[in-house]
Amino acid sequence: MKLHVIHSGNFKLDGGAMFGVVPKVIWNSLNPADEKNLCNWAMRCLLVEDGDRRILIDTGIGDKQSEKFFGYYYLNGPYSLVSSLKNIGLSYDDVTDVLLTHLHFDHVGGAVIKTNEGKLMPAFPNATYHVTETQWNHALKPNARERASFLPENFLPLQEAGVLNFVKHGELLTSHVRIRSVNGHTIGMTTPEITINGKKVVYCADLIPSSAHIPVHYTMGYDIEPLVVMQEKELLYSEMDAANTLYFFEHDVAMECAKLQRNDRGQMVIAEKGNLSDLLA
Repeated sequence: MKLHVIHSGNFKLDGGAMFGVVPKVIWNSLNPADEKNLCNWAMRCLLVEDGDRRILIDTGIGDKQSEKFFGYYYLNGPYSLVSSLKNIGLSYDDVTDVLLTHLHFDHVGGAVIKTNEGKLMPAFPNATYHVTETQWNHALKPNARERASFLPENFLPLQEAGVLNFVKHGELLTSHVRIRSVNGHTIGMTTPEITINGKKVVYCADLIPSSAHIPVHYTMGYDIEPLVVMQEKELLYSEMDAANTLYFFEHDVAMECAKLQRNDRGQMVIAEKGNLSDLLA
């Protein structure tokens, strides 16, 4: 079994939106904003090789949207989904499964491509796409706050192509990949747990989007239920074995993952940080 970090590029989002009620004087020291109040964020995916399965967790923002759309997000960095897969000797054809943590555009945009003829089709032709049914139904009828994050062209073609599979909380996608479902950021998001070499890797998705969001009360303005996010983070921390758990950050441009521990005030803090491969060694 192997894990590969798959960088799909960076983008920028408003710092205040990413940190909610946390004052700028605090969050700006964690992820400094530019003159437009924008902070840079990664779209870091993960590929799990488990037997004959190659499972890609999330797909980044993709490249099929309009120039106007991308103009809001200032895509940057040397990475892309294609080049990152190529770097480990794989192509889109080699991916057997795509696990979508949720259907916001920066997580699912790369799941569907637009052909030269303008047809929308699954980007990974041999893959089954997995998402929770609650998230799927929520994306079909989103609340007004989230509507701009759910773009039907990013996910409806998966259903039309018959490659969609619904997963549930607690389900094993393989013997080493367990589905964990949370509801505070958006309804039915998954934060999958991967067991490898006696350790557990939690793909944090937007429950803990970056190392700056480790404190329980550091929630995003994008979260639909911030108090639920706080409860879910605390539950996750309490259920994990600190000595053998790595937290993988999808949106942190500087830090891939970290081990956490409680300080003398009972708060979760970083005990060790680094690249996933180094912390798994």
